[in-house]
Amino acid sequence: MIEFRIDRRSGVAAYLQLVHQTKQALRLGLLVPGDRLPTAKEVMTATAMNPNTVLKAYRELEREGLVEGRRGLGTFVIGTLARPGAADDGALREELTAWLAGATAGGLAREDVEALLNAVLDEYYDVGGTK
Repeated sequence: MIEFRIDRRSGVAAYLQLVHQTKQALRLGLLVPGDRLPTAKEVMTATAMNPNTVLKAYRELEREGLVEGRRGLGTFVIGTLARPGAADDGALREELTAWLAGATAGGLAREDVEALLNAVLDEYYDVGGTK
């Protein structure tokens, strides 16, 4: 089950953080159709977030066709964002982990890494995310 983490200093609305984290888990194949998302109460307990904020995030995911609420049962994943073969990204993940270890050893803070990564992503991908 997904565990949401809310960064209150990020400047990103909490519900959008939930949406982004859910989409990331869907893209990585950590959530698959049939999985149940944590209930609003479970998320509220774990993050001290207002349950209406959780429900707003779930409604957004439902609007995008990624989840559906089932009365009395919870919210379930019905879509995926994972591409075929996404589970085979272990070697790339290891390379990225090693690169991040080097960046950290080189004194780069998270914000430095994010800025560098975003700059390279912008050079490599078009605005629409295609190469």
